[in-house]
Amino acid sequence: MANRMIAVARRFRGFLPVVVDVETAGFNPKTDALLEIAIVLLNTDENGHWARETTYASHVLPFEGANLEKSSLQFTGIDPYHPFRFAVSEPEALKTIFDPIRQAIKKHHCSKAILVGHNPAFDLSFINAAVERCGIKKSPFHSFSCFDTATLAGVAFGQTVLARAVQSAGLEWDGKQAHSAIYDAERTADLFCSIVNRWDNIND
Repeated sequence: MANRMIAVARRFRGFLPVVVDVETAGFNPKTDALLEIAIVLLNTDENGHWARETTYASHVLPFEGANLEKSSLQFTGIDPYHPFRFAVSEPEALKTIFDPIRQAIKKHHCSKAILVGHNPAFDLSFINAAVERCGIKKSPFHSFSCFDTATLAGVAFGQTVLARAVQSAGLEWDGKQAHSAIYDAERTADLFCSIVNRWDNIND
């Protein structure tokens, strides 16, 4: 187990990769609501292969005064105030995902988390905006660096669209489940692990 912890810390220069997907009510992180957030923690097995470990997620209530773009809601199919979403405030949602990230950083002896996503600047911008709104002094994520599976998949498979990249990696894709934070985060995690494992196998 100790060797696995060391392997995680060493692989990305002390950064812990954490896969993230958000669903929102628009494209402006300062004005548009954050509606869903999911993270996937990763780990290595006894052979050093990366894989999904645990998923954490939360439905989020729009912050006070948040803009809700009708076109974005139609695209995601999210009703922000549906009672069965069991949505929570932004501070509670961030605590739900930040606590296990901080625990994983400590467990793996890493310095900080680095966000992994498909076109991750979007996800990171919404997280950073929520952190600022909530008055959180320190995010577990690096403030601007991230790993982009769109770029990685473009190099590895010649595909940049998530669905096509996942399928090119030999993984399953269900279009009916797409555009939910949990599903997209888990497929992105599988894609990232597939690319890293292929690269590591080439260089063994």
